[in-house]
Amino acid sequence: AVVSTQSSGSSGINAEYGEFHTFQHYFKRINLRKMPAYHSKFNDESSLLVGNIAMLPLRTTVKGPAPRTDAEEDIIDETLGFFRANVFFKNYEIKGTADRLLIYLTLYTTDCIIKLAKSPNKNQALKDMYTLAISRFSLPGDAGFPLNAVYSRPQGAEVEKMRQYLTQCRQELGQRLVEKVFGDTDKPSKWWTCYARRKFMDKTLTPLGQQF
Repeated sequence: AVVSTQSSGSSGINAEYGEFHTFQHYFKRINLRKMPAYHSKFNDESSLLVGNIAMLPLRTTVKGPAPRTDAEEDIIDETLGFFRANVFFKNYEIKGTADRLLIYLTLYTTDCIIKLAKSPNKNQALKDMYTLAISRFSLPGDAGFPLNAVYSRPQGAEVEKMRQYLTQCRQELGQRLVEKVFGDTDKPSKWWTCYARRKFMDKTLTPLGQQF
């Protein structure tokens, strides 16, 4: 399935922020770098499906239906590693079932960053991420889901299985993101919170007017 293959430009994954004096300078520079969007390496692996989303293994202690892995990198690592590059793309080609999970988690990362930008300290940030992860959210086929054209509605027992799996992914992503955004401090990094207004594929999981 293809959403589109055009891009609006992106940064490299590991931009050297020290060379930029302002956010405007930073965004101006990275928008000049025409690079392809990043796709999941897990597209090439056979995996369980829930709907038409890959149900990939996670390196996690969070309870849920995900298969466990001890691999150095999982889909959560990919999502966070690619986020600051992929978030600049308004269109994105779906190359496999793992890309559908990558897209969902990228959109969810933006919701997390919006919330973390308002968290007063790291301890509260962890609580905020847990609350957000387990809050009610739309699944493919629901009226509030932003990409119904390219996601299959889960059927029967798949509905609860998908909700449990995505909740597990959301919890694990939130925990890891707090470590990246806060590190050893009690203040969120501006080099993450500056992405709060960026919308990957010009979509959001949280409808306008319902954001935190």
